[in-house]
Amino acid sequence: MFKGLTPINYNGREVWPLVEGGKGVAATNHASAGAWAAAGGIGTVSAVNADSYDAEGKIIPQIYRALTRRERHEELVEYAIEGAVTQVKKAFEIAGGKGAVNINVLWEMGGAQRILHGVLERTRGMVAGVTCGAGMPYKLSEITASYGVSYLPIVSSGRAFRALWKRAYSKASEWLAAVVYEDPWLAGGHNGLSNAEDPLIPQDPYPRVRDLRATMREGGISDDVPIVMAGGVWYLRDWNDWIDNPELGKIAFQFGTRPLLTQESPIPEEWKNELMKLEEGDILLHRFSPTGFYSSAVRNPFLRSLEARSERQIPYSTEEAGDHTFQLDVGVKGKNFWVTRNDLLRAREWFGLGFTSALKTPDNTLVFVGEEEKGIIRKDQADCMGCLSQCQFSSWADTETNSTGRLADPRSFCIQKTLQDIAHGGPVHENLMFAGHGAYQFKRDPFYSNGFVPTVKQLVDRILTGD
Repeated sequence: MFKGLTPINYNGREVWPLVEGGKGVAATNHASAGAWAAAGGIGTVSAVNADSYDAEGKIIPQIYRALTRRERHEELVEYAIEGAVTQVKKAFEIAGGKGAVNINVLWEMGGAQRILHGVLERTRGMVAGVTCGAGMPYKLSEITASYGVSYLPIVSSGRAFRALWKRAYSKASEWLAAVVYEDPWLAGGHNGLSNAEDPLIPQDPYPRVRDLRATMREGGISDDVPIVMAGGVWYLRDWNDWIDNPELGKIAFQFGTRPLLTQESPIPEEWKNELMKLEEGDILLHRFSPTGFYSSAVRNPFLRSLEARSERQIPYSTEEAGDHTFQLDVGVKGKNFWVTRNDLLRAREWFGLGFTSALKTPDNTLVFVGEEEKGIIRKDQADCMGCLSQCQFSSWADTETNSTGRLADPRSFCIQKTLQDIAHGGPVHENLMFAGHGAYQFKRDPFYSNGFVPTVKQLVDRILTGD
């Protein structure tokens, strides 16, 4: 029998220990976050390139007019601050004093610290806390504390939290509202898998969360500071043993995928319909993201095309190695590429299939693409607006040189372009569609039978029953 949840004290008010996952770009906005808070939980506005609106309430397209990447980056920061402020104010109004409204930022997004300062300065008294992951956000506590706002770091191991605590968070311990443990094998979006962990061998989250709590106790952090379990959470009845468990301390739960399919969810209808069709195994944990992190998304034709692109890849040398290498002519003037006999034959086969352009990667390999695909890759790289602090796809970096110093990687893609497109009605099969690995439950869960799409309030009430 499901033992049920009890409210927790969050920023001086009682709320359900249910956190809405903050999904950027524009997949979580004021409507969903405000409704989640109004239902008594903690709603989360995505502050990652959020939408702004004109006087008629229509979304203002984010058009970049500047000629240089640095100038376009400044446009992006301006859009990001204005959009997030707009979303927070609307969410706060919808919440009507109930629950709480958080914002979510990615530490590796371009201009993260400037955007966080800009948003918190203009939304004083509205934002209860800031969740932040995708990197090691050492300065998160310092920034949020300066505005009297709580912080909720997103980590995937006790080791990561220990590093953050020792270096920075212990100096602002009173503003630590919770620690979000994000399961790197099950959560949607970017994941915190380390090089020591195998993406193909998931680990049981219980011992990892138990170790995280032990690390928190070492730092003198009270058991009343919740660990928020994120990734793989669907039915709370499956987590009965975690609730009121003295080994784990206070536990809250984050839902990222389920709120996508609600009436208030801002994602387009085509995206919602696609969620109802997913089968178990349709979510792929991959490493194509230009952040360099692992991430999880629907294995649709867009993702399959990236898989196929990387499979059309061979290593090369710029020097001949005796009888074992052969010169490959790929039409690059003044460049000699030496490859093995087998790779030469593979390249000729790809040529015959129309993949006649070879693009160099930072790893001394050649990737074979068609002329049209090459044109799209080159244009997207040239149009880069610096949406990340470092981008493997375009080689942009938010530094004085504006470059990572590495060759741009054609095996990746422009994440800003595809996430903006799918969030605003672009084809779901031609764009990146983030989702958690439990998304197949939409098709199996009787709550969604006959195409039923709940309101956020109906979803929260359902979750509280254990289902």
